[in-house]
Amino acid sequence: MERRRMDAALLVLFLGHLAAALEVPLDLPQPPTITHQSPKDYIIDPRENIIIHCEAKGKPHPSFSWTRNGTHFDIDEDPNVTMRPHSGTLVVDISRAKAEQYECVYQCTARNKHGTAVSNNIVVKQSRSPLWSKEKIKPIVVQEGVSLVLPCRPPAGLPPPIIFWMDNNFQRLPQSSRVAQSLNGDLYFSNVLRDDSRNDYICYARFPYTQTIQQKQPITVKVLNMDAINDTMAAFYNDTDLFSEEPADERKPSFLIPSGPSSSKTVLRGQVLEMECIAEGLPTPEVSWTKVSGDLPAKRTSFLHYQRTLRIVNVSESDAGDYRCTARNQLGSVHHTIHVMVKAAPYWISGAPRNLVLAPGESGVLTCRASGTPKPSITWAMNGIPIENSPKDLSRKVEDDTIIFTDVQPGSSAVYQCNVSNDFGYLLSNAFVNVLSEPPRVLTQANKVYQVIKNHRALIDCASFGSPIPKITWFKDSRSSTLDGDPYILHDNGTLEIHIAQAHNSGRYTCVARNSIGIYENHVSLEVKEPTRILKQPEYKVVQRGKSVVFECKVKHDPSLIPTMTWLKDDGELPDDERLIVDSDSLTITDVTESDAGMYTCIMNTTLDHDSASAELTVVEATPTPAVVYERPDPPTDLELTDQKKRSVQLTWTPGDEHNSPIQKFLIQYEDLLHHRGHWHNLTEVPGTKTTAHLKLSPYAHYTFRVLALNAVDFSRPSLSSRVYKTEPAAPDENPTGVQGFGTEHDNLVISWKPLSGLQSNGPGLHYKVMWRQKAVDSDWTTVTVANNSKFVVSGVPTFVPYELKVQAVNDYGAGPEPAIAHGYSGEDLPVAAPENVQAIVVNSALAEVHWDPVPFKLIRGHLKGFKVYYWRERSLHKHNPHHVEKQILTFSGNHTRGMLPGLHPFSLYSFNVRVYNGKGEGPPSPTQQFETPEGVPGTPTSLIVTNPNLDSLTLEWSPPHVRNGRITGYTLKYQQVNNSNELGPMEELALPANETSVTLPNLKYSTRYKFYLNAKTVRGAGPAISGEGVTIMDEVLISQLDVDVGTALPVSPFGNVSSSVGEDGALISWEYWGPEKNVYVEYKNKNSEAEEEWQKELVNGSQNIVLKGLKGGLSYRVRVVAKGHHDQPPLLSDEVLVTVPAVASRQVDIATQGWFIGLMCAIALLILILLIICFIQRNKGGKYPVKEKEDAHTDPEFQPMKEDDCTFGEYSDNEDHKPLKGSRTPSNGTVKRDDSDDSLVDYGEGGDGQFNEDGSFIGQYSGKSASRDTAEGHESSEAPSPINAMNSLNSFV
Repeated sequence: MERRRMDAALLVLFLGHLAAALEVPLDLPQPPTITHQSPKDYIIDPRENIIIHCEAKGKPHPSFSWTRNGTHFDIDEDPNVTMRPHSGTLVVDISRAKAEQYECVYQCTARNKHGTAVSNNIVVKQSRSPLWSKEKIKPIVVQEGVSLVLPCRPPAGLPPPIIFWMDNNFQRLPQSSRVAQSLNGDLYFSNVLRDDSRNDYICYARFPYTQTIQQKQPITVKVLNMDAINDTMAAFYNDTDLFSEEPADERKPSFLIPSGPSSSKTVLRGQVLEMECIAEGLPTPEVSWTKVSGDLPAKRTSFLHYQRTLRIVNVSESDAGDYRCTARNQLGSVHHTIHVMVKAAPYWISGAPRNLVLAPGESGVLTCRASGTPKPSITWAMNGIPIENSPKDLSRKVEDDTIIFTDVQPGSSAVYQCNVSNDFGYLLSNAFVNVLSEPPRVLTQANKVYQVIKNHRALIDCASFGSPIPKITWFKDSRSSTLDGDPYILHDNGTLEIHIAQAHNSGRYTCVARNSIGIYENHVSLEVKEPTRILKQPEYKVVQRGKSVVFECKVKHDPSLIPTMTWLKDDGELPDDERLIVDSDSLTITDVTESDAGMYTCIMNTTLDHDSASAELTVVEATPTPAVVYERPDPPTDLELTDQKKRSVQLTWTPGDEHNSPIQKFLIQYEDLLHHRGHWHNLTEVPGTKTTAHLKLSPYAHYTFRVLALNAVDFSRPSLSSRVYKTEPAAPDENPTGVQGFGTEHDNLVISWKPLSGLQSNGPGLHYKVMWRQKAVDSDWTTVTVANNSKFVVSGVPTFVPYELKVQAVNDYGAGPEPAIAHGYSGEDLPVAAPENVQAIVVNSALAEVHWDPVPFKLIRGHLKGFKVYYWRERSLHKHNPHHVEKQILTFSGNHTRGMLPGLHPFSLYSFNVRVYNGKGEGPPSPTQQFETPEGVPGTPTSLIVTNPNLDSLTLEWSPPHVRNGRITGYTLKYQQVNNSNELGPMEELALPANETSVTLPNLKYSTRYKFYLNAKTVRGAGPAISGEGVTIMDEVLISQLDVDVGTALPVSPFGNVSSSVGEDGALISWEYWGPEKNVYVEYKNKNSEAEEEWQKELVNGSQNIVLKGLKGGLSYRVRVVAKGHHDQPPLLSDEVLVTVPAVASRQVDIATQGWFIGLMCAIALLILILLIICFIQRNKGGKYPVKEKEDAHTDPEFQPMKEDDCTFGEYSDNEDHKPLKGSRTPSNGTVKRDDSDDSLVDYGEGGDGQFNEDGSFIGQYSGKSASRDTAEGHESSEAPSPINAMNSLNSFV
């Protein structure tokens, strides 16, 4: 364990050495370093020679060798391969060989006597651009509105080709939210339109390495509607794929890709993640993306292809998670979730291992720190050989990703290879350890001259090398002291920085590099130049056409710098026109035209800086009398500082052109180059009639001034800055403000203040003298000095003690004035005492007043914030009420000794205590006290029910109040009649004892509505009433039952047990009803309808059920029963029931409602009618029936003979229509009886064999044995049967 601690300490110690790794000059011995190599995956163009790069440096210069597919590659044996001189780069001549035979894995080795470096494994593959396979693509006919996918399926190439779709004219096919190309190259249509019909959908594949383009056969797409498909079916039948036969209706979205509700995707760290969702639907769906497990990385996320593709660049582990794409149109939406897993090939955490240069006896560390997902493995090699197989070295110790070198010796130089690998890739890095003993040398050019503009940053280099690493020091001119500290900054690489260079910083600088072996000096010079400034800027000009104009641009610059003046027009070069004349400090334009109008800019460039200014030229037509132009004034000029004193100066200036508007005032601004460079502040204002101002200044500032003039138009542009005026440092004039003391802990004191600004400091070295002592204690001031801070914490002080505080500003030139004394307290702690003499005074049943004595100040231990009263209701004094323990808190801010507790429950027992609190928190509670609240008025009775209605009486039942607030002493019942117009009759009142919960009211009027009011009473009075209504019955037992809350009585529904059932005849609605109203009906309407007027009504007519017919299948209906009383009374409604009528399947058609069936039945009936008419006409032909002979020969006395005059049968009387057909049996009771068989007409005769004669009429025996019938028919005339009578007879038969 102790050894591990020592190793860890060495590691920390040597990290600084590693960070300062040096570049070894090439004239010194050093192991090889590979400087250039081909990429790991090297794709070559098969038409060009193969060049595999491997360059390295070292001393001596390294030699090179190669392996191919893991074995030595003898270059001399291959006539097509050569190695470039002084290099390891291979050149393969493919003019005599095929590139395929050189597709291998190569590795380069560079070695000299100090070590061996190896390259990455370089996998060489030639690019391929294969041809598209030949195929015959049939035309595609689709119906308008359906989705469509045109496959591309390009040939596999290396690298993969770039896919795009074009037409025959090589124009890209337009894409939109409806039409899109997927990542695999297929073309997707969310829905097709008639305009999508074309015969030149062509997919192209461009192979980038060979710059070749392959073309797929054109695809023909024809989009038709259903009528067009039916018309052109035959033409396309033999050689067409028909995608759809059904009409394309509007539909909700569905995903074409990806499929299913979810998918997954793996991406490597640092790569680009692309996910796509392409949906079909009509109307065209819109696609949106969200990350389920967080927010999308805004700066790295973009949406492509009309939101179908989500692209995240430079993927990191935080991008793993679930992503959801949503496709949505007016008909609905669909979601797909993509689970993204982020893996990582190895990557460096703090950079690759760096070369290490050590002197003999020194120690150092090589670190190979990398990460990846999954976690990579790390292996070390030395000079290309696994380190476990390398010679042992006691100065070297390998610990996972670190090699620690201790007390290295000459001859230990080597190149170490670190290989970090996982399933997704590898990193290979070479880093040498070079053991050298070398005196310092400075690599920066000797006597180099650095030039910098005044007030800019100056950087002077001193790049050095040595082993051990040399230490750098700087000197200036006389070398009286090292340059270390303000205004100089020495960087770790030896560079000297001057943040704000001034003229006095110019001079000769010496850089000294020193180590244990030697010393080296280098001399350089710094020249601080004056900045380039435009003193007179070009001015805005308005010139008449044809006149001349001059833009002046007078510049001041450092005389040692060569200036170059350049003029621009509208940010471009001046036109090549002889009318434009450029002088050293002006631009002249003669014979001005309209084309000369624009913005002119003069730019003065030197080798170090530049300055510029612009002005606009406006060209106008010539006018006899130009109008007066009012403009803002020109800036003041010629700023001069006079009467210079330590804290004041006088500024004078020359006003600019007023431009026809008198100057109202001048504004003087200043910039402090020492403390607040680049910021201008208002200093003072003077009237427009003055051109001088006396300025009061602060010590230790570098002032520069400018003046602005104001007229009625606006402020002028600022004047040029004055020269810098530096005030001498002095002691501070003021001390910090806002001094306060407080504590953040119970034993500390934090003293804080508002620090002085740079301008207020009055000199360098600003710090603060902080003083404190306990108040009211005779003690000395404790003093500390604080710099660069605005607070000081004093620890170990007593809790909450008053202190006197002072903060004084001090700089290198003295202290500020005597500071004023501020007051503060040390930190607070929780109070240690509770209020005493706590008692409660009950004011009434809902209010109590709590009193307490104040807590001594010392025991509060902090700022008194107030008191908190904790109180809670223990229980009600009524025996039936439960126990209550919910605590409440009332806070009384400030120093109070009493407080009111409102909102108490009457007739209850309360407990309470009081606590004091300060800024830290609450103190302990006082002893718990109790008090009782007196009785109050009770709450409303819990319920009121009207039962047992009779002709002249009603029974009321109720429950006592839930909130009693005391002992119930009785109840008061009031009631009155309510007539049909809702008018109230006289009020009756009845007092009831406390132990009763029901009462029967006699002597009431029958069939009358009554309204009741019931309230409970305590000794404090009566509480609020509960109301209800009841009705006496008229002639049957009707019950009016009511159970309501406090307030206005609601109408009571006289309906119960409303139910429904659906059958073939309709929906059966049943209910129970006990109301007096006779006008009862059922209402129903569609569930989805909200309008009241759409209720359909069905009268009931006294029953308690009804069948609702005509309800449409597949719909749901709301149904209720309604009782309507007097015209001005609201109807009484039952609870609604929901009735759902099942939908009839579309294939189960009622045949009786079909038109063809009705027509067929009518035709059959008409045919039967015609046949019957023909039959009876034939039967009556000649006025005689063929059965006459049989009838004449019959001896049955009941048989009616034929009449002589008209040859008709006697029984065919005028009553024929009401008699059954001859041959049928008619019982005496008038009903037709059937024998065992109904199938034979013979059964209808009494005897003989019934048969049909040759003309189709029926032959049978006619008999009738009723005497009454003989009598009745004997007096009536007989007549031949008509077709109408025959039909009536047939109806009787049937």
